[in-house]
Amino acid sequence: MKIINVVGARPNFMKVAPVHLAMCARGLDAKLIHTGQHYDDNMSRVFFEQLGMPRPDENLGVGSCSHAVQTARVMEAFEQVVLSHKPDLVMVAGDINSTVACALVAQKLHIKVAHLEAGLRSRDMRMAEEVNRILTDQISDLLLTPSADADDNLLREGIAADKIHRVGNAMIDSLLGHLDAARATGAVAAQGLVKGGYILTTIHRAENVDDPQTCERVLRILATASEDLPVLFPMHPRTQARIKAFGLQPVVDAARDLRVVDPIGYLDFLALQADAKVVLTDSGGIQEETTALGVPCLTLRDNTERPITVTQGTNTIVGTDRKRILAELATILKGGRTRGSVPELWDGHTAERVVDVVVAALGTTQDLDPFVVRA
Repeated sequence: MKIINVVGARPNFMKVAPVHLAMCARGLDAKLIHTGQHYDDNMSRVFFEQLGMPRPDENLGVGSCSHAVQTARVMEAFEQVVLSHKPDLVMVAGDINSTVACALVAQKLHIKVAHLEAGLRSRDMRMAEEVNRILTDQISDLLLTPSADADDNLLREGIAADKIHRVGNAMIDSLLGHLDAARATGAVAAQGLVKGGYILTTIHRAENVDDPQTCERVLRILATASEDLPVLFPMHPRTQARIKAFGLQPVVDAARDLRVVDPIGYLDFLALQADAKVVLTDSGGIQEETTALGVPCLTLRDNTERPITVTQGTNTIVGTDRKRILAELATILKGGRTRGSVPELWDGHTAERVVDVVVAALGTTQDLDPFVVRA
């Protein structure tokens, strides 16, 4: 059984790492292909090292560019990879441009596609990620979902029930497998912080940083929050660029205790999440990780594709309304919010279930025609 596992950006690494390692442990011929959508050391290499992932078999090096150009470059390069390796299955994860690009290439070459983290929906088609999710799910053969709401979304969209496999959340496999190592890094003390005595934030989505007024509003909210507790802000390169372009650095500099640092490696960031009083973010993965850790999370978006983190977990959707965010934050700082619970199958064994599904699926296709390239 020949499998290609695709990664492209930071969120993919934590999802794919446990699955790839589980496949190798089961004796599958699994190749790891990095599209290079995230390419610098802080956003890429350090994650491979800390997650125990082998070096990618190939790195396509597409880099940063517009959605159309990036998607096209991934497709062009990945087609050659598929033609060379002739896999039985391509596994893509999440909702980045590499996800839909590689799924489309594989499907057009009549290669089975598995989508890890299938079925998530924000209902907001302005998000590029939502477009990527929907298209990838529609052309995938195996829909590997993290929760019951994802199953329901797929069924409503007409996906056949026998394609849907609820396996749990692979990101939580990485989290649980590395939590002890993360705590041992001393990352909290290294930042001059103490457990439960700081706010952690990440902001990078287009809707929050590409509009000057919204970007400034978010920064001023963080500045106000820093009057109560230090706010640690590992800043995404996209956000750094927008702040510079909009001339907003003075807002950051004037804050009482807003500590901007470069992007942080996986283990250090996991430790910082685990010991934070509260996390403010617009990241989907962090909504899940804080739920697993039992840490309050305020999501600076108007919606989420991970509603289980709200209905069952520790997440609250607050948009970018200053009054609401500061009110929710004040409640948390006073100890007024109870912790949520961890969703079913977020138990650290998702990768094993994924491999079971893949082996069963490929085991039923051994009598099909061998790989054929069709025009």
